Amino acid sequence: MAREPVFDVLTGLVRGVFRAQGLRIEITGQEHIPRSGGAVLAVNHTAYLDFMEVGLVGRGSGRNVRYMMKAELEHGIVGWLMKHCKAIGVDRSHGAESYERAVTALRGGEIVVVYPEATISRSFELKEFKSGAARMSIESGQPIVPMVIWGAQRVWTKDIPKELGRNHFPVHIRIGEPIAPPPGELTAAGVDELTAELRSRMGDLLELAQQGYEMPEGAPWVPARLGGSAPTPERAAVLDQEELARRRAAAQRKAAG
Repeated sequence: MAREPVFDVLTGLVRGVFRAQGLRIEITGQEHIPRSGGAVLAVNHTAYLDFMEVGLVGRGSGRNVRYMMKAELEHGIVGWLMKHCKAIGVDRSHGAESYERAVTALRGGEIVVVYPEATISRSFELKEFKSGAARMSIESGQPIVPMVIWGAQRVWTKDIPKELGRNHFPVHIRIGEPIAPPPGELTAAGVDELTAELRSRMGDLLELAQQGYEMPEGAPWVPARLGGSAPTPERAAVLDQEELARRRAAAQRKAAG
């Protein structure tokens, strides 16, 4: 692994934060993260800080992963960090350019992190998947590595008070075997099939991550299906739409001065 001083410093800071919090991180399947060559690392999304666990998983195999991040963050200190960590800025108004940058990185042997759900899951269940991970995999010819994180939502997620202190929370990480893309040209059928397989694999991994994890009845970070008070997937979808409407209204007010 080539030296990347900024990434090295950030990794040290993340490890220090986790030690201070007393997080008990348990990883199964580390061997599935390739030590060389490109791959799409597809991860579920339940917490604001779960990218920190993703980075440590990459380092566990001697890799610096490449995050896809909102292009509007490409300024100031965050922009400087993105540049030196080779993050890929995602501009929704120029999505094709961001996509091509990700495919180029994959062909160049990088591990590109993709959150197929796009946004945090308020229900802590898997949401419907976007097709980007599958399309990148097929077009670049690189595999998808499915990965799930369970427990990070207890630290900081939507609608629940943060627990950033010394909490000793267990965090279970499960990594599955790489999924090879179908051979041949990029087709809608191929993308749909690969996306469905990815979601199925990640669903299985999520169940494995939840096994043996103590989940108190009524806890807000526990899915309703498992006795918690988190919103059901249907209610979570409504909350997501309400949040999106508020953001759009705020953006319109700002544009209007």
